[in-house]
Amino acid sequence: MTASLFDEGVSSSRATAPLAVRMRPRTLDELVGQKHLLEPGSPLRRLVASTADGGPGPSSVILWGPPGTGKTTLASLVSTSTGRRFVELSAVTAGVKDVREVVDRARDALGMHGTGTVLFVDEVHRFSKTQQDALLPAVENGWVTLVAATTENPSFSVISPLLSRSLVLTLAPLTDDDVRALLQRALADPRGLDGAFELSTEAEEHLLRIAGGDARRALTSLEASAGAALDTGSHVIDLTAVERAVDKAAPRYDRDGDQHYDVISAFIKSCRGSDVDAALHYLARMLEAGEDPRFIARRLVILASEDVGLADPSALQTAVAAAQAVQLIGLPEGRLTLAQATIAIALAPKSNAVIAAIGAAESDVRRGLIGPVPPHLRDAHYARAGDLGHGIGYVYPHGLPGGVAAQQYGPDQLGTRRYYEPTRHGAEARYADVYERLRVALGRDAAPEPEPAPPVGSDPDAGTGASADSTTSSSTTDDSTREGRP
Repeated sequence: MTASLFDEGVSSSRATAPLAVRMRPRTLDELVGQKHLLEPGSPLRRLVASTADGGPGPSSVILWGPPGTGKTTLASLVSTSTGRRFVELSAVTAGVKDVREVVDRARDALGMHGTGTVLFVDEVHRFSKTQQDALLPAVENGWVTLVAATTENPSFSVISPLLSRSLVLTLAPLTDDDVRALLQRALADPRGLDGAFELSTEAEEHLLRIAGGDARRALTSLEASAGAALDTGSHVIDLTAVERAVDKAAPRYDRDGDQHYDVISAFIKSCRGSDVDAALHYLARMLEAGEDPRFIARRLVILASEDVGLADPSALQTAVAAAQAVQLIGLPEGRLTLAQATIAIALAPKSNAVIAAIGAAESDVRRGLIGPVPPHLRDAHYARAGDLGHGIGYVYPHGLPGGVAAQQYGPDQLGTRRYYEPTRHGAEARYADVYERLRVALGRDAAPEPEPAPPVGSDPDAGTGASADSTTSSSTTDDSTREGRP
């Protein structure tokens, strides 16, 4: 069983504690982020205030969220605000014996002294079913108030009986503004750096990128950077000090400036130009700089239609799947789906026929090439529609051989105009053949003239200057030449 920083005699504000521990909020009002959990009347507010205002004892909770979002802090606040003992277990090192020991002590403290216990189990998803089962009697009988933290979906990692006895609270990643507020507080607070250091704007932005919404990582990096600055005799934490402290260079990228547009432009043009390695390079630059992965995913979806289109219809499916996966799993794992989609699109055959087609159609509409919908295509489901001629003469295609009805679909002004000009790249060659046949079947184009049949008894190879013998001879000569023989 691991000792808790909040047990009696161990202060989280001691000078030797890491900065992230010293700056741990002491009240809910000091907590940064998680505003959806801190509104008046929210489950977390009721949980913390339940004992203080004479209400029922606090319920057990499961805190689900990414690292560095305040799960341990919330657990300690539940303990201190309710005046209960705080005991911490790590699911990585604790066994069933440790769980039962904590439960026994909690039952004794409650029975003998009337003191409740808050049991914080970090990474509860690592507990086996047997270990989780050992918690059930204590939770059900109120011997402990369980506060369990997990980075994985508790619906899949926590047993159902424990889930049904607990309140699940979802923590969101901290925003850049949240982390910036934490950094500024740590610089000024006597528990932190106590105003001894200044933080440059460039260094602050790099710390935000490094943190990725993780408060603990941000404060740990700030503390290391302060040490690196102090080693050079400086009290200014600049970009060089941060890079030296965390061993991670700051990519030259501004999410709101020229670099943002230049790099995404180069990424798009590399995919369009089929240079997969350059595309991956720019993808990595954007990810390392903290670009929103959803922005990159949206660009890939657009690329799939704009630059690949029907030359490889599966490119759009791949891009959409990548966008959905990024939304579902986030970073860092989401970089794999973005890379997969980037490679697929860069290597796919290219066609801009889709964007050219819709662009040409839009141009005509803007120029006023708009006519009334042909009467036989108009809505005919309501009474008296037939009296207006709506739907009369419409031919239902599925009742014809081939499922194509040669009737007018576009307005008179459209005539035989062509918008779609398919390429012969990749799968679009097949669509091009279908398109040409359909235009003839619809009466938009004349049927091509059939090729004249050769005269009866004539040699089909006559006039070509080649015969079976000469072809064989030529082939033999080519092979000999390739093999270096005279």
